[in-house]
Amino acid sequence: MATVQLPESEIANLLEKILPFVKRRKFQSFFLYLLFLFYFSIPSFEIPLLEYNHQRISSLMEQRALEHDMVFYPKESWININEINPNLLKAIISLEDDAFFIHKGIDWKQLNTSLMENKRKKRIIRGGSTITMQLAKNLYLTTERSIFRKAKEMLITFRMEKEIPKKTILENYVNIIEWGDGIFGIKEASETYFNKLPSKLTINECARLAAVIPSPLEHKPDTSSRYVLRRAGIALARLNDVILFPNQEHEKN
Repeated sequence: MATVQLPESEIANLLEKILPFVKRRKFQSFFLYLLFLFYFSIPSFEIPLLEYNHQRISSLMEQRALEHDMVFYPKESWININEINPNLLKAIISLEDDAFFIHKGIDWKQLNTSLMENKRKKRIIRGGSTITMQLAKNLYLTTERSIFRKAKEMLITFRMEKEIPKKTILENYVNIIEWGDGIFGIKEASETYFNKLPSKLTINECARLAAVIPSPLEHKPDTSSRYVLRRAGIALARLNDVILFPNQEHEKN
């Protein structure tokens, strides 16, 4: 009776080549293993869907729910970007990321300025995150400060800028960010603070909403605190400098 010759296992051959390297260089192997896990933890397959899937639970929403012992679960109230007062979009860009339509996800000049200023003051007083970076953090990460989280944030940012247009990034941003305790998205924020739809907001209300984005749990847009008035004033002064979607890329109704 003839003996059946089984085909050689490619995986076994691969392991036979890899194992000696792992035994000789444990540190390098461990580093490569971490890099492998790190890379595959990036939600690359979900990013293209941001252009089509308009309902989602963000990582920050889950974090807030856990912080409140699941007493309430934040939800997103989606609205099309064309149903938002353009002055709000301009105000946000003017305060959060004035190079939004120019950079590829990271504003290196602004980031370098922030790092130098924070180093000089010996504390974090200025962030260098772009709108795309903020969206990446809100959607997929947490507010924890660490070098690994920041590295992930930058990788996701690069993928976003590559996979989806600026209009989709901005639309997701205004619908996903936090505007107060349990308040996520511009539709809920507009109705909560000013009792109106985002399309009906006045120019001053737009500036106030944009003003509180860096610290929405500390400041409310319907109050006249020094912080809100100062930042709203800056936004109003810069509005005319912002041109929305200068290339009109992939603009959809």
